Amino acid sequence: MKLKPGLKGFLLRHQLGEIILAILVTILIVITGLILAKQRQLLLQTENDSLKKQVAVALSRVQELDGEIATLQAVDLRQENNTLRQQMLDLSTAYKSSLANYEEIIKLQELPGAKVVPLQITFASVLNLLSLNNLSGAKDANKKLVGEISKEKARLAALASVVVIPANIPQKNEPPSSGFSRQKVTIEGTSFLVDIVAADLGSTKVVVDTTSEGTCTDNCPVLPLATYVSRSGAYAGINGSYFCPATYPSCAGKTNSFDLLLMNKNKVYFNSDNNVYSTNPGVIFGGGYIRFVSKVSDWGRDTGIDSMISNYPLLVFDKQISFGGDSDAKQSARSNRSFVANQGNKVFIGVVHGVTVAESAKVLHALSMDNALNLDAGGSVALWSGGYKDGPGRELPNAILFVRK
Repeated sequence: MKLKPGLKGFLLRHQLGEIILAILVTILIVITGLILAKQRQLLLQTENDSLKKQVAVALSRVQELDGEIATLQAVDLRQENNTLRQQMLDLSTAYKSSLANYEEIIKLQELPGAKVVPLQITFASVLNLLSLNNLSGAKDANKKLVGEISKEKARLAALASVVVIPANIPQKNEPPSSGFSRQKVTIEGTSFLVDIVAADLGSTKVVVDTTSEGTCTDNCPVLPLATYVSRSGAYAGINGSYFCPATYPSCAGKTNSFDLLLMNKNKVYFNSDNNVYSTNPGVIFGGGYIRFVSKVSDWGRDTGIDSMISNYPLLVFDKQISFGGDSDAKQSARSNRSFVANQGNKVFIGVVHGVTVAESAKVLHALSMDNALNLDAGGSVALWSGGYKDGPGRELPNAILFVRK
């Protein structure tokens, strides 16, 4: 069948449209593919540039590390470590020496007539040199400070060796029968000033009071002697055992603590565990009696007594001098030294002025004491009898008190 010319033209045009559409779709697909390919190429190029930069940074760091390795290889690491170790040792030594000197200055400051301002100036220079990491200069300054401290100690010792005793102080080599007495005790031509309080155990109860309620190892509470006297209703009192003052650098971590055996008026024993084998002497205050022991390991933990306290050394024991001196420089230095003693059923507390511990023993023996125990000295010394007779001294963790029965 023959197609009409018009229909034939229509079919041709339709076929041509389909061909053109197919060509356009193909071109579109090709163009889209080219665009996507270009975008992928750009993305890859960007990633490639980023990787190149990272590689460049890594290569640079590798070169730096190569340089550091070369430097380390050129250094004697053992020698370097030894140098650093020595520097740390020198710093530690300088620091410890500075603390020790500072503590000596504090102790001197507690003594009457001490001139500590020049020492404080030198100490300030030590601290300045340490802050500048000038260890050599700090070492020299510390050495200078040690010399200055020694000279000041010698000067004060010379002053202490000549205690000026007022002319109106009576000469008495016997203790008072009761109450307070300030007297001059003479031994082989040398006179010593003594402040002493006497009490009869028939009418007086002797107790030990403490600020803390039990054993304390650091940051322990303290009180003035006057407060102990007041709160216990006592009429006399004296400082107690050795302790570690908060002002001393060496007492860091154990400030105001004491480690000697003690039982207070509340029947509480202090430091019992670390005094099981103690060879330190002590004194026991019972109901109407007093007993001295040469070592507290001989004493149990009896709470039937009124109080007990340990300190050292024992000065007089069984009417004989018990201490004649030792290698401890603190014991051989002259200072005001407190004591507790007895003569039968009479008990005494007091202070011997400007003496060594051995001289204190001689003085108490000359006063015919049966037994006598040394207590804390120096800046801790405080004696109360109707008011301060000596002191007030620093605040205390414990004290011995006379209370009327």
